[in-house]
Amino acid sequence: MLLSGFWTHPLVESAGYFSVTVLCLIVAMVIFELVTKYKNWEEIQNGNLAVALATGGKIFGVANIFRHSIQQHSSLPEMLLWGLFGFGLLIMAYWLFEFLTPKFHIDKEIGEDNRAVGFISFIISVGLSFVIGASIT
Repeated sequence: MLLSGFWTHPLVESAGYFSVTVLCLIVAMVIFELVTKYKNWEEIQNGNLAVALATGGKIFGVANIFRHSIQQHSSLPEMLLWGLFGFGLLIMAYWLFEFLTPKFHIDKEIGEDNRAVGFISFIISVGLSFVIGASIT
């Protein structure tokens, strides 16, 4: 009987949402590492600001999408499902950004520390995360 309210206690729920979101963020970073031509953390370690901006935007974007999902959905599985759907939309937005810039390759420019492209990538990830977050209600 002591455990009957355990899973619905706000501290336990918060820890659950936090843990699942951090795990999803790690998975998201692995996926982004696979879909980009450069090695995110190696480039950041070498001082590539464009990669840091692009990666930071992705981290913010994923976290923001899960924030919206936590606010809008009452169960952990439902939050996870909608958060993952939103993450998928963010990946599609990244590929769309690459497709809509045929004069240069986003990955190549970011890998070469083109900070203007890194900044635009940051803004796209952050901006679209608000739109995606609002749409996963």
